[in-house]
Parts: sequence; C-alpha cells; structure tokens
Amino acid sequence: MNHNKVSVFRKEHFNAAHRLNNPLLSNEENNAVFGKCNNINFHGHNYELIVKVIGFVDPVTGYVIDMKLLSDIIKAEIIEKFDHKNLNLDLIEFKVLNPTAENIAITIYNILKEKIDTKYELKIVLYETARNYVEYPA
Repeated sequence: MNHNKVSVFRKEHFNAAHRLNNPLLSNEENNAVFGKCNNINFHGHNYELIVKVIGFVDPVTGYVIDMKLLSDIIKAEIIEKFDHKNLNLDLIEFKVLNPTAENIAITIYNILKEKIDTKYELKIVLYETARNYVEYPA
C-alpha cells in the first residue's frame, strides 16, 4: 500500500468586482457592517487562488494528480466563470449569497469538488488582498 500522501498546489489569478450587501439589513446597517465594501457601484479585487489537492503518489506516473488536468479544470470551471465578472450580477451563485471571500472560497470548493475525483482531499485558499485571505475547509 502506498503511504506517500502528498499535497500539490495550483495557483491561479482572477479579477472580479463585488458588493458586500445583505438585503435583510437596512442601507444604514449594511454601511455600518460593510463600510466601503458596500459601495452601491461595486469595487474590485485581484484575487489569488490556490487549489490544494491531497492524495497518494501514483506508483506508475509519480503524480498525485496530473497538474495539467488540474490546471485545465480550474481554468474551465473557475477562471472562465469568475474572471472580469461582477460576482453579484454575473454569477447565479451570488444572486442571494453575499460574495464575501469566505463565500467565494466555499463556492469555488463546491464547484471543483464536483469535477475532481473523490479520492482526493481538496482545500481552497483565496487571497482577496495581499493581507486578507481565507481557507476552506478550515
């Protein structure tokens, strides 16, 4: 049995606009909670996405996962969908879900989990800024 469990990482980048807003709160409450991030005209980020795949090294290929395949999945399922988009207006996932970094990371995880073999563990790290980032699952 192969006990060589390894984590591999793919880093990607996308730009997107969003507005943090909870329709259940008043304008004043939204402004108090989200401040500048509640700007009615939206604001943008240069997101850095790190997808971590954890699995066993295949004895034939020497890979945990083919990184070209992983790259292709991320580009097709995430980058094409998120890059240069207004998350609130352009993505069905955020019609009712507030597009915080936390919720974006969970959404990306859920999309990729459907496309990546269940034998792998998956973790998402999403940098909204150089200093603010989230990890899911925690």
